[in-house]
Amino acid sequence: MNALRLDTYALGKRFGALKALDDVSIAVQPGTVHALLGENGAGKSTLVKCVVGYQQPDAGSVLIDGREVDIGSPAAGRALGIGMVYQHFTVVPGMTVAENLLIARGALPAVIDWRRVRAELAAFMDAAPFRLDLDATPRQLSAGEKQKLEILKQLYLRPRLLILDEPTSVLTPQEADEVLGALRERAHAGQTTVVLITHKFREVMAFADDVSVLRRGRLAGACAVASTNPAALGALMVGEDAGVRGESTSSLPLRRAAATLGEVRLGLRGLTVAGDRGEVAVDAVDLDVHGGEIVGIAGVAGNGQRELMEALAGQRARAAGNVTVSGQAYRATRAQNRALRVRGLPEEPLRNGCVAQMSVAANIGLRSFDVAPFARGGFRVPGALEKRARELIATFRVKTQGEGAPIGSLSGGNVQRAVLARELSEPADVLLVSNPVFGLDFTAVAEVHARLIAARDRGTAVLMVSEDLDELLKVADRIVVMSGGRLVHECAAAGADRHALGRFMGGHAPSGEDADRAGARAPGLREAA
Repeated sequence: MNALRLDTYALGKRFGALKALDDVSIAVQPGTVHALLGENGAGKSTLVKCVVGYQQPDAGSVLIDGREVDIGSPAAGRALGIGMVYQHFTVVPGMTVAENLLIARGALPAVIDWRRVRAELAAFMDAAPFRLDLDATPRQLSAGEKQKLEILKQLYLRPRLLILDEPTSVLTPQEADEVLGALRERAHAGQTTVVLITHKFREVMAFADDVSVLRRGRLAGACAVASTNPAALGALMVGEDAGVRGESTSSLPLRRAAATLGEVRLGLRGLTVAGDRGEVAVDAVDLDVHGGEIVGIAGVAGNGQRELMEALAGQRARAAGNVTVSGQAYRATRAQNRALRVRGLPEEPLRNGCVAQMSVAANIGLRSFDVAPFARGGFRVPGALEKRARELIATFRVKTQGEGAPIGSLSGGNVQRAVLARELSEPADVLLVSNPVFGLDFTAVAEVHARLIAARDRGTAVLMVSEDLDELLKVADRIVVMSGGRLVHECAAAGADRHALGRFMGGHAPSGEDADRAGARAPGLREAA
């Protein structure tokens, strides 16, 4: 058996006044898949960075196979058989798959015997859990294939312990199941031990053997997956009573009435948008969003969703096509946004929705600082904006030193809360939402979803992009799938099959029963060939 046993004993790590890890002891059995759960900032990344050698703990020990080890660097971690797949791609775009695999070794000879290396790589690929073309470059690979390459790079080094940080965020449901299933098989065969950082309870319940939950830098609990459920895990994550039925805040069903469709609030006709390198990122998209419904855009990251939402927000030029709001031509100016009541929740609020050096109050007031009751006769009303900001800070639970603090000094999650306060505090006819719970803590997710549904119930047309298909299935009334810059499928969210939708997300339209389960296309949507 090559799989190793990992233990941490009373591990501690401090960054200034922040105690990121506090007396954390976990036990990972050899040849198992061990899930690591926790809210943003719970200490998961700090823990695994101490294990792989990127950071040094201030207290406690890391033990490999029962022996204390000093992992002073990532190179020392690799020498012990520890590998890690990070959230962000580290492949070299201009090199082939073969070359990316080879450089994963580290030190290489001055002259490479490519005939021997190619034979070795071909043999490795034959035994690998998934295959890639050795001559392809990352530019030719989909996001899911790039993630598979990242995993293959580590498997090529034959790790005894493989740590994966949110490895399925760019995968379709089918790819996620394929990857996690293959890694579980390798673990159960004794070839490696897997530590899986994830926020998806479904992945924990389906693929992990054991789970440890971190909360505010401490170990909140650990158990066998077979002896727990998502509700209990959610309660451990948030540190509060799971409720009379044992259900966590996140697992409770959203209270929602059936959608009552109003008039078309947002209309797209032939919308075409160029990407960062001039390529067509959004290709002649037609879509209507009615008042009183949430339309979710599903898709693997990098298929045009970001460019679409930036074009609608006025942050990216349109190459062709038209956009209307309530029947009027829409150019996303500030005056139009106010008159037509268009609001937005950007994916990266500090970059796309805020001025970092300005105060929290000023940022909350960006839409309304120059109108009554905050201004009269062209002059600001002293204290009015600050008073309103204090009210919204309390309502949306923004953690800040005060309304006068620069918004750039807030954590990412609290920046998102402040933007939510600004955008959801007034009625809206159209709401443009991109990954709305990104950076928010676990307890805030249900609140944000409830606020989106409340806006929909008031007649708002909500267009929502999310890379989490389960989130869309829970929140949206209708789902459209975006692949290769086009809308390739549309169905009602209720009763839709996630795996059938995943086939569309991956660019492979299902047929027969899969297509039936995915849901019928709405009239007028052109399905890509």
